Amino acid sequence: MLNVTLPDGSVKEFAESVTPADVAATIGPRLAKAALAAEVDGTIVGLDYPLPRSGEVALKLFTDKNPEALGVMRHSCAHIMARAVMRLFEGVQLAFGPTIEGGFYYDFGLEHSLSEDDFPAIEAEMRKIIAEDEPFVRSEAESAEALKICRGLDQKYKVEHIEEGLAEHDTVSFYRQGEFIDLCRGPHIPSAAAIGAFKLLSVAGAYWKGDQSRAQLQRLYATAFFNDKDLEEHLQRIEEAKKRDHRVLGKKLDLFTISPLVGSGLILWQPKGARIRSTLETFVKDELDRRGYEPVYTPNIGRVELYETSGHFPYYSDSQFTPIVMSEDERYLLKPMNCPHHTMIYKAKPRSYRDLPLRLAEFGTVYRYEQSGEISGMTRVRGFTQDDAHIFCTDDQVASEFRACLEMTQFVLDTLGLKDYRVRLGFRDPKSDKYVGNEENWERAQDAIVEVCRSLGITAEAEEGEAAFYGPKADFVVTDCLGREWQLGTVQLDYNLPSKERFDLEYIGADNSRHQPVMIHRAPLGSMERFIGVLIEHFAGAFPLWLAPEQVRVLPVSEKSSDYALSIERTARATGLRATGDYRSEKLGAKIRDAQIDLTPYMFVVGPRDQEAGTVSVRDRIDGDLGAMSVDEAIRRLHDEVKARTVRQSFGGDAGFGDRSAQNQY
Repeated sequence: MLNVTLPDGSVKEFAESVTPADVAATIGPRLAKAALAAEVDGTIVGLDYPLPRSGEVALKLFTDKNPEALGVMRHSCAHIMARAVMRLFEGVQLAFGPTIEGGFYYDFGLEHSLSEDDFPAIEAEMRKIIAEDEPFVRSEAESAEALKICRGLDQKYKVEHIEEGLAEHDTVSFYRQGEFIDLCRGPHIPSAAAIGAFKLLSVAGAYWKGDQSRAQLQRLYATAFFNDKDLEEHLQRIEEAKKRDHRVLGKKLDLFTISPLVGSGLILWQPKGARIRSTLETFVKDELDRRGYEPVYTPNIGRVELYETSGHFPYYSDSQFTPIVMSEDERYLLKPMNCPHHTMIYKAKPRSYRDLPLRLAEFGTVYRYEQSGEISGMTRVRGFTQDDAHIFCTDDQVASEFRACLEMTQFVLDTLGLKDYRVRLGFRDPKSDKYVGNEENWERAQDAIVEVCRSLGITAEAEEGEAAFYGPKADFVVTDCLGREWQLGTVQLDYNLPSKERFDLEYIGADNSRHQPVMIHRAPLGSMERFIGVLIEHFAGAFPLWLAPEQVRVLPVSEKSSDYALSIERTARATGLRATGDYRSEKLGAKIRDAQIDLTPYMFVVGPRDQEAGTVSVRDRIDGDLGAMSVDEAIRRLHDEVKARTVRQSFGGDAGFGDRSAQNQY
């Protein structure tokens, strides 16, 4: 007998083998028709998934109202897109077609070079396939038979994947829709009619299994929704994201550059970008001082043995630069992490319980050899600086120190106006062998961070398999103004690096015995490059006054007022404001427009009347013309906003100015 527990707590009994579709039918014809996918004991499955003949299972049924069904539908749409491509072009080799955030893609090997010119024909063919409303039919085959099927289909990448990626599987699954058959684990929706709206988005290059040494493929990106309204809203968000793209704004606003001669994924900060970074660093450093952290500096390289001891070298070997070999017994590695260096600072002298907690902080630059296809502007780079810190404390101090780390991260994000975030707990996957340390320490660490989150009123979801290899963590996942999620700040609890098996850290306790400290890793911003890239897009380049690289621009109405304008600029700079002046022989309207394009928060417009009265006419990027003020009052107004670190809503560009009529009042 099989007992199926539904979300409302009710239980249905079945004496024979059934599928989620069968269960839906017993509930009612409306649900049976609307259901598109299911969840069995936490795993997303198709409606044709065979439930066990006996025992107990928890079942959820999903319709087009559930986000889980959207992901399943998009994967089915990826198959439809691949089927359309195969109908239109000869010799198509299928690779993979997974769902991603906001849509899906499929990688193809084919001689024809896909472009946007092909999109209308592909979309038209997809509409034909959807109109036919053929079912997605799952089948299983033993590995030997699956190889015969894929060889018969002349699909070399599928053959290779069975021989390599699926070598340990005795059986594999296929999905057929009409003449199209694909090696796929699913799940899929019952048939194509559920796909309400779709759109091809772009085409890019890719490598087979992400390996640069393997064949180059063509990746076709697309998205799909259950209705036209949701698709249109999504496409509007994509257009807005393009306007906010930090790579475009970074160049336009002269914030950073990337030079092929320097190297891919290595950021060169222009003076304006460096101003933003420096301001953020100062803000964090001042807060660290207030919270009892000690500054340290460490080198950008270290002996390979250091990272072998920490475990980073074997665990992250795929993403590290090749070691620098000086001699047979002397090898160095570009620093992939700051924590091993900080453990050596701790270990440099004997420690007492009276020294703890010891909080060491560093804006340390680290290096990861990301694959070229994964590098993206400032958000995915090969060299980046972390606002890193490591706290060495006693067991009794873990809860209070971890809590303080979470509170600091909250403070930093709230100050920047990033108040829409969730906390995700990364726990060890008990089935994986990638984690170091004993189970008791892991359980103790995981229980500790759950309790700390509970004490702060933080509702956090735990995800197995997302822990660092040395300990569990709490990640802050921030939602920006476009609804996109970014993993930024992190706090990690570590009983392993201080252990005898690793760095053998110790302190003398009140009982005059040796004890092992606990280590907490934390970085409220994470990577400075990634964080500022996210800020550029979140603010659309229109930074709040306290962060803006140029805070005020002085604009003389004509050359007659240039000397007065220059004196205002110097006065503002002397008070600590980042002030510039525009002394070109352009009309005032053009100067205002250029300051607006450059997203300058404030303008001080000065003419003969201002010079006589000792005033400036203040223009606010957001509120427009604020009228004439004394120089002292105008400067004080800006300083008050900087001191409060005010974050006001702004959309950048022309939207930053409410009243433009003042352009002609002089």
